[in-house]
Amino acid sequence: MHHRFNTQKIITISSPLCLLLLWEIFSQMNILDSRFFPPPTLILQTLWDMAESGELFKHITVSLTRILFGFLLGVIPAICIGLLMGMYKFMKYTFSPIIMIFMPIPTLAMLPIILILFGIGEFSKMVTIAISVFFPVAINTAAGVANIDQIYVDIAKNYQANAKDFFFKIALPGSLPVMLEGIQMGQAIALLTIVAAEMIGATSGIGYLIWMNYKAFLLPEMYVGLILISFFGYFFSLVLRGLERKLLPWK
Repeated sequence: MHHRFNTQKIITISSPLCLLLLWEIFSQMNILDSRFFPPPTLILQTLWDMAESGELFKHITVSLTRILFGFLLGVIPAICIGLLMGMYKFMKYTFSPIIMIFMPIPTLAMLPIILILFGIGEFSKMVTIAISVFFPVAINTAAGVANIDQIYVDIAKNYQANAKDFFFKIALPGSLPVMLEGIQMGQAIALLTIVAAEMIGATSGIGYLIWMNYKAFLLPEMYVGLILISFFGYFFSLVLRGLERKLLPWK
């Protein structure tokens, strides 16, 4: 078993490395057009240069601040509304139609309205992320409460548990596994949304970095932006998986 796990680890690490090596060789030999696919070594050198000049950290800080506050702005109300929808039929019938109306609309299609309401400052970008994150988390949280084993609900009723106890001791822990899946989906959507939002209406951030360098045909710099997005997507995913292991040791 241990041997198989090691083999899987080796394959997992070596497959992207092999891809990068092939890219490097093909780009150096001009089998791949190096204007469009600069060799990975050049991209890494560009990343290093941008990090040294401090330009990179400015964009990273701006994007991460937007993501963090936008994420919290979306996740906290989503969890509260999701729990209430799962616990009370009245809340379910109130919020379900609103969610069903707005959920299919891509967040970026709502960007003009967000800009009209909140202007072109930082807050509008946070709201854009918050809206995109809200729906998967709210729906998954409500589904998580609905999936709680009926026996726990019956016990709570028999012991006449008050709403606060039911909320914190049954609804919240019981919905956690499905809720965390929603949060995991939400973080992926947050990254997609911030990149697109920064491409459209920003003067800083990773999305802006990608778009402006593409327009200026500075492709190594553009690839640096893509690497950053890939890295943060993977990093956030690992953080949430770690959180899941802490909160749900039985899983």
